[in-house]
Amino acid sequence: MMRAAVLAVLLGATAVSAFPVETSLRPVARPGSAEGPALVATDALASVLRPKARPAAEESTVVAIIAPEETEVAPEAVAQEAIEVASASFVLPQALRPLPRPKAITEKAIQRREMQQRGAVCGDPSIQGDDIGVVLASTFGCGVDSAVKVKSVSGIALSQPSTMDCQTAKALKKWVDNGLTPAVGSKGGGVSKIQVMGHYVCRPRNNQAGNKISEHGRGRAIGIGGFTLKDGTKVSVLSDWRTKSNGKILKAAYSKACGTFGTTLGPNANRYHQDHFHFDTARYRSGSYCK
Repeated sequence: MMRAAVLAVLLGATAVSAFPVETSLRPVARPGSAEGPALVATDALASVLRPKARPAAEESTVVAIIAPEETEVAPEAVAQEAIEVASASFVLPQALRPLPRPKAITEKAIQRREMQQRGAVCGDPSIQGDDIGVVLASTFGCGVDSAVKVKSVSGIALSQPSTMDCQTAKALKKWVDNGLTPAVGSKGGGVSKIQVMGHYVCRPRNNQAGNKISEHGRGRAIGIGGFTLKDGTKVSVLSDWRTKSNGKILKAAYSKACGTFGTTLGPNANRYHQDHFHFDTARYRSGSYCK
């Protein structure tokens, strides 16, 4: 079948080529139209119809217009041009604006900020309490030059207002933010209160007569016995330090205090700290003491 089709095509081509050009078929004139004179291929007509060569100057100009010198375009420029074209083609009928806050919400935020500023100590709104100034003591080595009474830190209340200096208050805030809060996470809704077992008090170290004055007597120390979660769960150093779940949290929080405070003592330090963490900002030349 294929061979027959090819043969028919070849025969048709041969038959067509057998007719001379002069006798080739012409289209029939449309009815009602006057047949114009037939064009006769003459040398004069050929010279008129043949296109003339362009002058050299004009040709070079045209070539310069049609084929300009190629220049290398940076991809960044192409991308920027595409962005500009896209931006120009997309125009919002009207710029979008955020809706204004309700006046009541704005006023409430201002009031809360003013309350924080009024209760702020040590120049930090997240440390709430009272300035109490100089604390005098009859015992040599005790007392605080510029004391504050801290009531809450980073929104977490202390179980009792605690007297200390600002360096200790700032260290406590840093530990709460970077140690305690991350260690507890979302367990029980987070921490709601810190159990304070000791702050400023003029006494010797470990309450042992004959010892040096404790950092508590200088307003540089705080004792923490545990904390309460927002769901009411209580976590204590004495009861939970050696447990699996809460013990892990206590150890993680305690480890972050080293370096933030000058001294950190816990249940592994000695028998005097089985029920609380001792944190102080003693100024050691050799660095922090953590045990």
